[in-house]
Amino acid sequence: MKPYLYAMGAVLCWASLPAATGSGLDGLSVPELLFFSFVPAALYLAAQEMLISKRATIPWPSPPMAALGLVGIFGYHAVYYLALDRAPLVEGAILTTTWSFWIVVFSSVLARRRLSLPVLAVALAGLLGAGLVVSGGRSLQFDPAHLPGYALALCCGLIWSSFSVALSRLRPERDYMPAFTVLAAACSTAVYAAGAPQGLPPTGALLSALYLGLVPLGLSFTLWNRAVTTGNMTVIGYLSYLTPPLAVLLAALARGAAVTPHAVIGMAVILVAAFVGRRIA
Repeated sequence: MKPYLYAMGAVLCWASLPAATGSGLDGLSVPELLFFSFVPAALYLAAQEMLISKRATIPWPSPPMAALGLVGIFGYHAVYYLALDRAPLVEGAILTTTWSFWIVVFSSVLARRRLSLPVLAVALAGLLGAGLVVSGGRSLQFDPAHLPGYALALCCGLIWSSFSVALSRLRPERDYMPAFTVLAAACSTAVYAAGAPQGLPPTGALLSALYLGLVPLGLSFTLWNRAVTTGNMTVIGYLSYLTPPLAVLLAALARGAAVTPHAVIGMAVILVAAFVGRRIA
């Protein structure tokens, strides 16, 4: 039972990511949000790793692995923040969940060296769900004002799925997440410094950024690692499907955002596509 409690804890951490991101973006620019969320995350994960290992250093990856981690962790969250800064919060949060069916597609293609018809159907169904979310049921008549945000949100799905599949195939012997987060914090600091910061932002926005760093970017990785190393991955995989609906619910409650019927239907189609894909891939 304990591994599944860890998994649910991680799911709840990730589910709070859109709402906390939206609150942070109320008073912070994207470079500021990256800096004020990744630096606490890096300090938290590095300190935790040192305490657990009883060493003054953290495991450090090879240059290719470090590049993969930088793209997966920093790249994903940078694009995620940009997406939710440029798209309606609920719709943007839903579109980022397309990683769930892209993982199925990429894993199947790499394993079989071809795209089978069932997996192609999964991909098309997932894209149909994304189309429903973006269009709001208006025959795919995109709102040009939000199109950049929608495109970035869809890119989030591709980045995270590619990173996850690559990491699962490489199967690193050590947990490099603290090192990946330290690299992401270094990049965030460089971006923040390049913007010539003008003092501390509002307290409320800083607290949201701190929450992002310590919970969705920090604690969640610890809980998830404990879950996947001690529990049944099939059960844990199914529990992860609770993340998108919980994320949308928390975003709607925290931000007072409306959830349209077409957004709900689109999210359901994306999740069903991913669920069915796991069964047939």
